[in-house]
Amino acid sequence: MDQLPLKPVGGTRRIYGVSEINALARDVLESSFYDVWVEGEVSNLRSPGSGHCYFTLKDATSQISAVLFRTQALGLRFRLEDGLKVLVRGRISLYEARGAFQINCQWMEPAGRGSLQLAFEQLKRRLAAEGLFDPSRKRPIPALPQCIAVITSPTGAALRDFLHVLDRRYANVRIVIHPVRVQGDGAAAEIAAAVRRANRLGGVDVIVVCRGGGSLEDLWPFNEELLARAVLESGIPVISAVGHEIDFTICDFVSDLRAATPSAAAEMVVATKEELRERIASLLSRSHQSIRLIHRDLRERSARLGRSRALLSTRGRLDALFQRLDDRREALRGALRRKLLERGRRLARASEVVSPRLLAAHVGARRLRSEALLRRAVPAVRWIASERRDRWAALSSLLDSFSPLAVLDRGYALCLDPRTGALVTDSRRLPEHGRVDVRLRRGRIACDVREVTHAQDDEERT
Repeated sequence: MDQLPLKPVGGTRRIYGVSEINALARDVLESSFYDVWVEGEVSNLRSPGSGHCYFTLKDATSQISAVLFRTQALGLRFRLEDGLKVLVRGRISLYEARGAFQINCQWMEPAGRGSLQLAFEQLKRRLAAEGLFDPSRKRPIPALPQCIAVITSPTGAALRDFLHVLDRRYANVRIVIHPVRVQGDGAAAEIAAAVRRANRLGGVDVIVVCRGGGSLEDLWPFNEELLARAVLESGIPVISAVGHEIDFTICDFVSDLRAATPSAAAEMVVATKEELRERIASLLSRSHQSIRLIHRDLRERSARLGRSRALLSTRGRLDALFQRLDDRREALRGALRRKLLERGRRLARASEVVSPRLLAAHVGARRLRSEALLRRAVPAVRWIASERRDRWAALSSLLDSFSPLAVLDRGYALCLDPRTGALVTDSRRLPEHGRVDVRLRRGRIACDVREVTHAQDDEERT
């Protein structure tokens, strides 16, 4: 392919540097497109630490680089994200370092809808994903609160409507008003601070956040995340009554109860005295009916139990046991009675024995009897002793008369066998030329036997 012939214009050749040509191109672009509106879809969004946002705007067939510097990004009501169709206003420029063609955004809004509406939808979707709108975390409103904290503008019609309805329904409740701004910059922070202050106050049963209707911009403080977090963290149930029937705010979704209007909030937070009377009457009626049902059920169950065989058998055993118990009780009473009578008699006898008067008489009688016995016993003992002594003397004399010593005293001698010491009374038992001992009254004589002569009568007897 042949190279196209390139010739200098006007016969003079002007050579530019890259930076120079980019600078010239940037000047041309910025002077020609200094205020343009471009609609496209956000793609390839990047948000580095500098806070600037870099992305691409594209349509079906083309694309252009775009940058949203930090100052403009902080003013956005909504979050920039891929796929979002936006309408931007800015100037066309050239990033000389890369020679990149881009649009520097000065203003941005969602295409086809307002930025506040988009911010509302984005925040609602994000908080719902976190579970802030979960019905399970919503707390019941006290049936009869004693103290209500109202957070609203002190000069607004919403407060007047709320107090008027409340006074008409139940004027005995205590009201604590927390005045705040309900519109404009900083209003959301004031309302959130008032919610926290009401929690610290003590004694508050329910918090009502209210204001009248208005545009989305007017109601925007009630759509900010910091207020939603304050309502979420409240330890006291919160009623949101912001705007009118069709107005919904983030505060409505986070609160424990949403009222369509401030007047509706007053009707929801307290009941009228007539309603309370009707409710009490209804509760009493239901209680009486429940008691009747319970009583009837117990009566029927008692009747069924009374007819059951097991209960009859048990009752029969109980009757027998009661009868045995009665028998044992009577027997025990009889035994105790007899025991008491016996003890009484023994006590009476003991009382008689230990009576001082009777005891003295008994001792005196015994003493007289002892003295009489002693008087009779002394002569008897003396006689017995004399008689025993005389008898002893007679027996001693008799014993002495039979003693061998008495015979020896009369001059006789005893002949004894020296071998056995036995008395020799028969001459035939003496050996000839033997020995015998002869005992005298005084002394002993050893004698030799020379001749033994046996007596005649002795031989005849032998």
